[in-house]
Amino acid sequence: MTTQAFAPPTTKSQALRSYDVADFPALNGLEEEWRFTPLKRLRGLATADTSAATGRGVTVEHGDLPAGVSVRFLEPTDDAVLSVLVPFDRISALAHGGAARVALVEVAPEAVLAEPAVVRLLGASPEELSLARTQVRVGRFAEATVVLSQEGSVTLADNVEVSVEEGAKLTLVTVADWAPDAVQAQHLKIRLAQNARVTHVQVTVGGDLVRQFTSVEYTGRGGEAELYGLYFADAGQHLEHRQLVDHTVPDCRSYVGYRGALQGDAAHTVWVGDVLIRATATGTDTYEINRNLVLSDGARADSVPNLEIETGEVAGAGHASATGRFDDEQLFYLMARGIPEAEARKLVVRGFFAELINKIPVPELRERLGDTIESRLAKAGS
Repeated sequence: MTTQAFAPPTTKSQALRSYDVADFPALNGLEEEWRFTPLKRLRGLATADTSAATGRGVTVEHGDLPAGVSVRFLEPTDDAVLSVLVPFDRISALAHGGAARVALVEVAPEAVLAEPAVVRLLGASPEELSLARTQVRVGRFAEATVVLSQEGSVTLADNVEVSVEEGAKLTLVTVADWAPDAVQAQHLKIRLAQNARVTHVQVTVGGDLVRQFTSVEYTGRGGEAELYGLYFADAGQHLEHRQLVDHTVPDCRSYVGYRGALQGDAAHTVWVGDVLIRATATGTDTYEINRNLVLSDGARADSVPNLEIETGEVAGAGHASATGRFDDEQLFYLMARGIPEAEARKLVVRGFFAELINKIPVPELRERLGDTIESRLAKAGS
């Protein structure tokens, strides 16, 4: 009789990390990290090497910037380029090694921005594979709101690396409002120093396939990360969001709250939330929750919350997930009070998203997002 040996499962802390694309095997869709992603729709991003891609398909633009913030473009080998993200998947390594330049958004130490700094990443060509790197650095004790808006047509692998220094506070809003033919695979990494705080609001409404992976690392006590997400998938769209909050030092806090709506045939959303509390991270306080609202038949939402805890000395740790259909009782209640059905549906969905929309400290962006939601609901009802 023979006994078959099984390798122990790989935890998040054991995941391979490397800057070299060649260190990662070709993706086949059977990997846990990629099992929900339709690889064929990635237009070659899953198999490309750095020689097959360019940065010509995207441009970075910004208007007038508030005092205390600057944007400059650096060579990847420049000493000013931060080393925040060590890729732990093939496409992130591709973006790191192949991007021709790095866009650096820098907030000066102790600066308090009077208004948001808005930077736009514009796609111009879905026909070629594009690679991009963006870095956001917030100096010690600074306070800033930064908006990264992504628009246009593109096939893109990109990394966004965020460093929030000691005592600084950053509100980061990322908006993926791509054209209907766009494809994006992104890794966004946030590194927090002692007593640093970040509020990240991730909005995803555009594109054919958008896969965004957000990870958080703490380097000092007292770090706080609040990650919020709002996504709305229409017919045929695949919108996928993953988070990894890696608690490595004591007395830090995290909160993850994502909400999504989906409607139309083959609309598919994926949310996977991972929180890792290492043995050294005593006093951690963390919670994650995902809610999905299914507005029509033919749509599918996958939601997977995970906690990996290596110490019993935590202040709190929990997670929750809920996916449900449109509440007909709420609709009936509104219609019984004379509100037409189409308007009642808009009110219910707006109420579902209201808490997250109000997290965005930019009135124009809140209004634009509300208009996008209403236009999609109107299209579905026409």
